[in-house]
Amino acid sequence: MLEQRGVSREELKHSALVAVGILLALGLLAAWSVLVPGIAAWENIVVAVIGSLRLTGPVAAAFAAWVAVRKRRALRGRVLGGWRVLRAPLAVLAVVVGAFGATVTMLAIKAVLTEQAGHLAPTGLAVGAAGLALYAVSGWITGWMLPWAVTPVLAGLGAYGLFTSLAGGSLWAARLAPSTSEPYDPFEGLRPVAFANQTLWLVGVTAALFLTWTAVVTRRALVLAGAMVAVLAAGTGMARLLGEPQAVAATEPMVYSCQEWPITVCVHPGMRSGLTDLGATFTTLAARLTGTPAAFSRVEQRPREDASVPAPGVVPIHVDDLTPGYAERAAAEFVERLARPCGDGPAGGYRAIVTAWLRGDPLPSGPVAGQQAAATWFSGLTESQRRDWLRMFYTDFATCGLKTGHFGGVANQVVPRPMMYGSVRPVASPPGRGAATAYQVQSPVPGSPYPTMPAPPG
Repeated sequence: MLEQRGVSREELKHSALVAVGILLALGLLAAWSVLVPGIAAWENIVVAVIGSLRLTGPVAAAFAAWVAVRKRRALRGRVLGGWRVLRAPLAVLAVVVGAFGATVTMLAIKAVLTEQAGHLAPTGLAVGAAGLALYAVSGWITGWMLPWAVTPVLAGLGAYGLFTSLAGGSLWAARLAPSTSEPYDPFEGLRPVAFANQTLWLVGVTAALFLTWTAVVTRRALVLAGAMVAVLAAGTGMARLLGEPQAVAATEPMVYSCQEWPITVCVHPGMRSGLTDLGATFTTLAARLTGTPAAFSRVEQRPREDASVPAPGVVPIHVDDLTPGYAERAAAEFVERLARPCGDGPAGGYRAIVTAWLRGDPLPSGPVAGQQAAATWFSGLTESQRRDWLRMFYTDFATCGLKTGHFGGVANQVVPRPMMYGSVRPVASPPGRGAATAYQVQSPVPGSPYPTMPAPPG
């Protein structure tokens, strides 16, 4: 390589090593930030390494533009033969694609050691390598056309702005960008055919740009003919890519990972590390809902768009990731579905008391005196008494029918309903409190009577 204007083989070798180190560090950092926490699946890694191109791609474009600027200045307008003019850009492509391969290797080693679920999609890795090559070629052409000192910075910023806007634009533009949908949905699955079409498009458009630049620089018509073939390949990939349906179904049925005792909890195999916490949380919920219409013995993680009706005794839950508090979030979402929203009225405050207990949160007192008294009364019950109470008044809870009388209030505020468990009997109010009565639960379980809340002064 020419040694003019400071361009030497040793300098470029040193620059290549620095570029590989930077791309590797950025690739790992970006991929780690794109990984969905807690999902141990190969598909998650594939999506992450493709997503890392948003950071590594602009750096590759800037590096390629820097080498192109130095090379163009060194030539000083002279025309080189085909191979001599191709050595530098091909070396740049080898550097950036090699850095991508190193990033994939590091993540793959971690995946093997942690026994990831799912399957590795080689075509997905091809999308990442082809996308990074497109960044580098676009940076090289920019640096060659504009041999200025500031061009590498402009090439990096321009590549970032262009491809980021494409990825966040319309559906067709997002499919053409060197990216993939984020975050990864473990139930959606990845299709190798879709990645193959995207690879064909990216390789075709990269080859077309590179061969067109080569034809212009070397003034050889045969190279331009090769560029036309690359354009046809890119067009084929684009047509097949845009012709795919938007929804991508899983390629094969998923086999749940389950914990069988004391209740059955099943999740995506990539989330099996969350079974312990989910099992503990939903076992407590199952015990509290025993004997009610919401009783269950099996919990299944489902995709959010799944509208199928679960079998009796099966509870569908949604777990997007395993960040801290995932089990509590899944339980809170399930509890909210048990009773319809009651608005800001008194019924909403009483509903909040019961849902807080089911979630394991502190009981809210509420702004109304009746709600405060109800929270105090309910907090005085034992766990078994609260379960008995919910069995009897579950319908009122689910239909926003709870009132003060359900929590030991005055008699005329409660209309007893048919109960699934236990009975309610009126008891006389303490002397001096008027003729109002209060309700007390007569439990068939010996030794577990409910405390009585005296009626307020008349």
